[in-house]
Amino acid sequence: MKKLFYSQKLAPYFFVLPFILSFLLFFLYPVFSTILMSFQKILPGEVTFIGFKNYQRLLNPQFYTALSISARYTFWTCAILIPLPMILAVFLDSKNMPGRNLFRATLFVPILTSTIVAGTIFRLFFGEMDTAFANSVLISLGFESIKWLRDKNVMIFIMVLLCCWRWMGVNILYYLSGLQAIPKELYEAADIDGAGAFSKFRHITFPLLKPVTIYVLTISIYAGFRMFEESYVYWTTRSPGNIGLTIVVYLYRKAFQENDMGFGSAIGMVLLVIVLIVNTIQLTLTGALKKEVS
Repeated sequence: MKKLFYSQKLAPYFFVLPFILSFLLFFLYPVFSTILMSFQKILPGEVTFIGFKNYQRLLNPQFYTALSISARYTFWTCAILIPLPMILAVFLDSKNMPGRNLFRATLFVPILTSTIVAGTIFRLFFGEMDTAFANSVLISLGFESIKWLRDKNVMIFIMVLLCCWRWMGVNILYYLSGLQAIPKELYEAADIDGAGAFSKFRHITFPLLKPVTIYVLTISIYAGFRMFEESYVYWTTRSPGNIGLTIVVYLYRKAFQENDMGFGSAIGMVLLVIVLIVNTIQLTLTGALKKEVS
């Protein structure tokens, strides 16, 4: 028995065993259970196999609304949380930037705040009363107050705003790490050639940050489609006219509030397929998959 534990051939397997067990228990088993439940009608004490009926039920206006809102939310978060953190990271990485360490810490603090706590503050910020901060600013500027949480034209704005406030610092940190990996000799050579700041960013910084950009884009697409907290803290799953209905909110409503676990599992599986397809397309377009294959 002692030789078994001290075996050099078996030692690596003992080290990876905790990960394998946790992967099987908390990832692989739930995935297979979800696939199975998506073909079932689940009631208390009764489970019935119903084939593809749960997937057929997805062809309804509510699901299309949830898919549309999730897609729009994902688009705008990616459009903001990729270029802006990259530019801010370049400024914060510059030695000529005054107080850059203070700005780094300040921008990273929001991610340490709970989404529920931050969302509650944002909900008060965008209250319906004229005395709410956002409306008081609009009134002082001569505009009319807005019912922020009831207006479908601004609902994406307030959800994206909360997301950007929380995750901006994390993406800046990713880009700062990428900037540290760029050889300084390239910038020195560019200075000798008389290249300006914009030219160095275009021909050195931006191309060499491509791996970081692909990673941030990949996780942003995943986070966008799985968004739940930003909508929940504003409307607690019952938004007027379904203006805050995302795919995960729709899943939560059906699976846990209406106890339709089979239909909820079908929504989850479709969401998984959508995210895989979208990320596969963007990884192909950015050339990440081609490099892996070669």
